[in-house]
Amino acid sequence: MKKILPLILLAGVGFLTYSCDNSNDDPVVVNPGQDSDTLPVMKDVNVSLNSSNNFAHIELLNLQSTDVVLVYRKDPASGNAWQLVPKTYYLANNRELEYNFLFNSQQVEIFTEGVNPATLSSSEAGTYLNNQTFRIVLVYANAGKSAAKAKANVDYNDYNAVVKYYNLDESKVQTVNVN
Repeated sequence: MKKILPLILLAGVGFLTYSCDNSNDDPVVVNPGQDSDTLPVMKDVNVSLNSSNNFAHIELLNLQSTDVVLVYRKDPASGNAWQLVPKTYYLANNRELEYNFLFNSQQVEIFTEGVNPATLSSSEAGTYLNNQTFRIVLVYANAGKSAAKAKANVDYNDYNAVVKYYNLDESKVQTVNVN
C-alpha cells in the first residue's frame, strides 16, 4: 500500500496540472469570422457628386449593431484600385479635397470636405466628382477579446486583404446607379 500511494498521488497531481493549464483562454468560435446576424454585403454606388445633391450621396441600408461599415472609392488614376475612405487628395494651390462618410443603423452618407467642390476646375471635377464609384462593404465585427486580434489580422486599407479575410464574393456585389 505504501508503494501504490505515491503513484496515485503523482497521477492526481499530474492530472490537476494538465487540467489547470489556461495558456489558451481564447473563446471557442464555431464559425470563425462569422456571426449569426450579419452576412458580408458589398454594394457599388455609381454617383456624380454635384451641387444638386450637395456633393454627397445617402445610401439606405439596414445595419446591425455588430456591423462594421467600410467605404472604398475606385481610383482610376491608380489603376482602378480601391482606396479606403476617408481619403484626402491634395490639389493645386494648396487645396485639399477629402472623401468621408457617416453612418447610422439606416444609412451611409458619402460626402466631400475641404475645398468647396463648386470651385473645382472642370478637369478636377471630372476626376474627383463625376461618375465616382464607391464600394460600401458591411462586415461583421468580432466581439470581446477577438476584436483586437481580428483588427490586427486584417489591414482595412487593403481592399484585397478585407475580401480575403472575410471571404467576400465579388460576383455578388449589388450595383446602384444614381447618375
